[in-house]
Amino acid sequence: MKRRIAVVTTSRADYSHLYWPLKLLSEHPDVDLRLIAMASHLSPEFGATIREIERDGFPIAARLETLLSSDTDIGMAKSIGVAVLSLADTLGELRPDLLLLIADRYEMLAPASVALSLRIPIAHIEGGEISEGAIDDAVRNALTKMSHIHFTSTEAARERVIAMGEEPWRVHRAGAPSLDHLRRSQLFSREEVEAACGLDFRIPAMLVAYHPVTLERDTTCEADALFAALEEIAGQGTMQILFCYPNADAGSRSLLARTRTFLERHPSGKLFVNLDAVTYWSLLRCANVMLGNSSSGIMETASSALPTVNVGFRQKGRERARNVLDAEPNAASILKCIAEARSASFRNSLDGMANPYGDGHAAERIVEVLTTAPLGQELLIKRAMLVVSRTVS
Repeated sequence: MKRRIAVVTTSRADYSHLYWPLKLLSEHPDVDLRLIAMASHLSPEFGATIREIERDGFPIAARLETLLSSDTDIGMAKSIGVAVLSLADTLGELRPDLLLLIADRYEMLAPASVALSLRIPIAHIEGGEISEGAIDDAVRNALTKMSHIHFTSTEAARERVIAMGEEPWRVHRAGAPSLDHLRRSQLFSREEVEAACGLDFRIPAMLVAYHPVTLERDTTCEADALFAALEEIAGQGTMQILFCYPNADAGSRSLLARTRTFLERHPSGKLFVNLDAVTYWSLLRCANVMLGNSSSGIMETASSALPTVNVGFRQKGRERARNVLDAEPNAASILKCIAEARSASFRNSLDGMANPYGDGHAAERIVEVLTTAPLGQELLIKRAMLVVSRTVS
């Protein structure tokens, strides 16, 4: 019999990471793939990205409306509850042999909780990482302890998962699956990106990917510094400023309002509601600098040796390559790091650098394990490991 594997995707961000694992699973002769799309995928406010999944040809087993139209932490909490109710019926009917989840978004607590109640084994991608300034850090660790198979991006992340008491045979270093786009996808040329996005790269481009800092009571408390620095850059007239849409977190609407106000004053910039994975990766290759606090600025820009300025607290503790410059959340520090990132000496220093998050072969490693791992009680029953005192940086 085919192995039934359910996969949950909630947003444009995790779908771009999941694309190649989904592609290989959908083509595997021994897999019955069931894709569950929920949360911001179905939200017009966030671009109704379920259309991208449909264009890619993946059959969607369930479409779950779970995202409240809200901009508060209470709305986030209630969205988890709505998702639990919806997923209880969906997973109760599907009863997959395995449930595949990725990363650290708060809404992933819902499928993990339901699967735990229904005795459905969970496989989790990108555990063992650190982002101390967001609730993502606690979510990621909770998902690790609720999961039965682990795919980490780095060796240090693998060691952290084992240090949490997970049996080593369950923990596999696969690499970050988003990096598979560089090896497997046909990226656009510079001219094709210009045509698709309405850009002119004769003017240097700075890509801004900035999200609410969800562990702060005021999730946009660092935004004043960011926009003050952007005003200075825009006033110089030497760069076009390109914004990516923020995550569906408390404070995202406030950030969007500030972004739109900024663009009214500086119409040479652009705001992209959604960029599919190929367009996004192609844009990373054409940009001159990335600015913000997104994990993409750390995990993905290294593959293009793109100078990146990481702002503030959100990604504190995450492993990074030498293309990342860390700025304090004040305008002076941000501007200083941008100037360094744009310098010829810094760009030249990145020649030959490698990305610690993987080599573009993650999907095949993930699918190999998912299609051969033992099922049933052997997988469900996790034996407690004696964790020897150790320090994992």
